[in-house]
Amino acid sequence: MRALVISGGGSKGAFAGGVAQYLIEDKKNQYDLFLGTSTGSLLIPHLALGNIEKIHGIYTNVNMKSIFNVNPFYIKNKNGTNVVTINHFNVIIQFIRGRRTFGESKRLRKYIKSNFSITEFNELKSTTVDVVITVTNISKNEAEYKSIKECTYDEFCDWVWISSNYIPFMSLVSKNDSDYGDGGFSSLVPIREAIQRGATEIDVIILETEVNTTKMEIGKNPFSLMIDIFRIALVQVEKHDIALGKLIASNKDVKLNLFYTPIKLTDNALIFDKKEMKKWWLQGYEYALNKSEIMSENKLP
Repeated sequence: MRALVISGGGSKGAFAGGVAQYLIEDKKNQYDLFLGTSTGSLLIPHLALGNIEKIHGIYTNVNMKSIFNVNPFYIKNKNGTNVVTINHFNVIIQFIRGRRTFGESKRLRKYIKSNFSITEFNELKSTTVDVVITVTNISKNEAEYKSIKECTYDEFCDWVWISSNYIPFMSLVSKNDSDYGDGGFSSLVPIREAIQRGATEIDVIILETEVNTTKMEIGKNPFSLMIDIFRIALVQVEKHDIALGKLIASNKDVKLNLFYTPIKLTDNALIFDKKEMKKWWLQGYEYALNKSEIMSENKLP
């Protein structure tokens, strides 16, 4: 049983799309299980249907307005670098309204539903392929995994949206008597879940570099500093998930094929820049192609 696992990573999901395009279209890999967290959850329903061109169009045309109905950020370009500052007006309005997050991402849910129809949902659900979304139950402090086989269309779209909600900057969603948010807070790279569901070979796309070689620029204001602290915490979750996944895979004789980003793509994956994302998609495809060629050469006698 072969699985494709895609980690969280915000706008860097465009890179994952390029890698997946190579694995599915060029390598002709057939997957029985697709498992995604956060941005990975947005990709996998379309990848499972083989709609590569469609998801490429979705990812390379999304912008901040497609995601936020209340955007807590101002993005300023200073000397060629994007700097995140707080949108004081929107954040204050959120506090006045008694909201628990700085921003809201209800437009993202509409974007998901407008690009993934009920016809596509029914087509995918009728196949033998399983598509599983990772979410974090904040109330219970645990990861939950939502299979398309167990969901209605509206429920599935909700879970994809919830998996991508990077709180407290995006929507906190109350559902089934619990509060839910980004799957990455509890299971950023869900290798273990793929193994528990029976995978014997797993292609894992990890939207971080394998080794950090650059010094991190710390935020110049409390808001950007908070984003940096969250990023550091998620990197630790990622390292734990990968280490645990490798250990379980070794004990169960599961083959792991890991695809990291070869370079640091961005300091803030909450910035959705269409030009950059188009470039990252191509970089992902070329990286997977080059890695595959190197692996093939190493197998030659």
